[in-house]
Amino acid sequence: MHIISLTYKVPLEQVDQHLNEHIDYLSEQYRLGHFHASGRKVPRTGGIILSMLSDKAQLLRIIEQDPFKIHGLADYELTEFVASKTCKELRFLVE
Repeated sequence: MHIISLTYKVPLEQVDQHLNEHIDYLSEQYRLGHFHASGRKVPRTGGIILSMLSDKAQLLRIIEQDPFKIHGLADYELTEFVASKTCKELRFLVE
């Protein structure tokens, strides 16, 4: 799986102008089964997305479609993560 960490490069006012587009993008990726969790960082300096995709090249192509990426609003950092232990409810994350 991959943890995608977004860090905003612009003021929140600019981010908010594209927030609805970003939410639509996220909804589509959830529908396609590419994303499994997402949310804001606290404080609101960016966000986190959890993807179970193992193909990094495919994930990078998907990220290129994010309106935040298209409009240069955020930097993206990918961390590959292999869960070895979870609570019962998240057992599906263990590969």
